[in-house]
Amino acid sequence: MSTSVVSIRTATLEDLPVLLAFEQEIIKAERPFDITIKEDPVSYYDLGQMIQDSNAHVVVAELDGKIVASGYAIPKKARHYLDHEWYAYLGFMYTDENYRGRGINALVVEALKQWSVENGFKEIRLTVYSDNLPAIKAYEKVGFKKHIIEMRLAQ
Repeated sequence: MSTSVVSIRTATLEDLPVLLAFEQEIIKAERPFDITIKEDPVSYYDLGQMIQDSNAHVVVAELDGKIVASGYAIPKKARHYLDHEWYAYLGFMYTDENYRGRGINALVVEALKQWSVENGFKEIRLTVYSDNLPAIKAYEKVGFKKHIIEMRLAQ
């Protein structure tokens, strides 16, 4: 039985090489769900800027000194007709495939939820591809509920 403890901490610029590799793994995993993602090279985020942004919260999960998961929370302006002006948007959730199934993503989400509440957000949202059933199951496990489906029509 392992006595290792997962720790969640704020990401630093020194973590950037690992986080950029995680980003490419996310893109690779999402390609089957979205034919509109550009060909490589492609990047979703400006992680260096996000790490330095005082309005964003990028976290990593470490186990035995190795970064094994990541996530972020950022403020987003809500649509004008909603009952909240801003909400916390969670993204960049990734767990190294060798460490999945250990509840690490739940710890990342909990840290991001805590930051969101501490920063006054009453609403927390994320997006996930409708066919990404493992991710949906993981998010439902930590309290998220399906809310809206975005549809597209290719011309």
